[in-house]
Amino acid sequence: MDLKHSASGAVESTDTYIATSKSTDMITPKEKESKAAKAAAAPGEGYKVYARRWAVLILFVFYSASNAMQWIQYTIINNIITRYYGISDKWVDWTSMIYMILYIPLIFPGSWFLDKVGLRITALVGIVGTCLGAWIKVFSVDPSLFYVSFIGQAIVALAQVCILSLPARLAAVWFGPDQVSSATSVGVFGNQLGVAVGFVLPPMLVPNSDSLDTVGKDLQMMFYLVAGLTSILLVLMIFFFQDKPPTPPSAAQEASQRLEGMAEQQVSFLQSLKNLMTNRNFIFLLLSYGINVGVFYAISTLLNPVHTQRTASVQCLSDESAFLMVFQVVLKYYPGHEVDTGRIGLSIVLAGMLGSVVSGIVLDKTHKFKETTLAVYALSMVGMWIFTFTLDTGHIAVVYLTASLLGFFMTGYLPVGFEFGAELTFPEPEGTSSGLLNASAQTFGIVFTLFYSELFYSYGDVPANVAMAVMLIVGTLITAATGSDLRRQNAQVASASARGSV
Repeated sequence: MDLKHSASGAVESTDTYIATSKSTDMITPKEKESKAAKAAAAPGEGYKVYARRWAVLILFVFYSASNAMQWIQYTIINNIITRYYGISDKWVDWTSMIYMILYIPLIFPGSWFLDKVGLRITALVGIVGTCLGAWIKVFSVDPSLFYVSFIGQAIVALAQVCILSLPARLAAVWFGPDQVSSATSVGVFGNQLGVAVGFVLPPMLVPNSDSLDTVGKDLQMMFYLVAGLTSILLVLMIFFFQDKPPTPPSAAQEASQRLEGMAEQQVSFLQSLKNLMTNRNFIFLLLSYGINVGVFYAISTLLNPVHTQRTASVQCLSDESAFLMVFQVVLKYYPGHEVDTGRIGLSIVLAGMLGSVVSGIVLDKTHKFKETTLAVYALSMVGMWIFTFTLDTGHIAVVYLTASLLGFFMTGYLPVGFEFGAELTFPEPEGTSSGLLNASAQTFGIVFTLFYSELFYSYGDVPANVAMAVMLIVGTLITAATGSDLRRQNAQVASASARGSV
């Protein structure tokens, strides 16, 4: 341990180490990656990780949670919202669907923005949008002002673009090679935390009441509470969320920063996209990642028990929807267990949060990205088969167990996919690869939801679930065919070799 003065003048604890790699994967670097490895092999005393990295990560977790919580703010109390504002279910559905509708076309501009201005400015733009949207909702508490509430929700949805691609980028910029995957998983954890809060908090703050005046007062309290919390986060982000540490935490990040600073090595955003889209292994990952998360989206769409009409099957298609599973299908086998469907949904959220963290820790301990990705994917597929054929056992506890198991592995796959993508595409920006992975998930989610819905209503839940399980088999095979070209690890290996020869 040593002490280093931060930019503010305070003495800050740092850890110093020589970067190493535990990977035994064979690497076949391209020309650009070779230059990155040479840059990483420059002489130095070691790499430092700063204690403030945890403050930056924790701030991001709460920032992400504040946005994700508002995604489900209306749909979870659908019957109350429709009665208070005098609107149809479809309009409430749109308060969650707007997240997806706005995210898909803004993925590329958002990735470009992150690449150009960095973490701090991107995060500040996001928290300002989240806070502004929350405050607009405060002024929408009147049965005739639903459009005001929807405008606020749309602004919060726009801010989501400045969140979803950040976890992998933040982890790479601030954390060392033995913590970067865990940091990514914690970043993803923030989004899930927000969904969990959004699942529990609105029904508590806005209980069903016969009096519209009472409902209005409760809505006002909820909107003020969310706006106040996001305002506090805005202040904290302005003062404490930093762009990057004074020195890079790893050889890979040092190489990336050096390439960014060398004019002859800089590439345009479009060129970076071209590099990614001509990377065979990354294309395979795009397909397998999209299939996995898309399947989870599809089986997560029959959410609120009051939504029995067919049109509800396209509800809540956003990145967060994968973490909220209140299965209408459960009511088919267990009539009268509406309370259990909500508890199953919460169980899956909590299991998914645990799965994300465990997956990140496993990656940091083993550095076996291909093997871990394949294992988690295969277990997701197995979990889907088990879930499909255990629904009719007559024991609701079995559904709790199998659904939570499915959530654990499918949600645990999210940070694994981000980190494997960062390894396969180094030194391209992590935000760009994450954005493309999210785009793939959204696209497959739409297609699979329509397909799943058609099968579900025409033939029943078993054929629909079997079809999704077959898709996961295809995804597992694609994952097995993906090469283990760990370019970021290659930079670490080159650095360690160069230092050992000095």
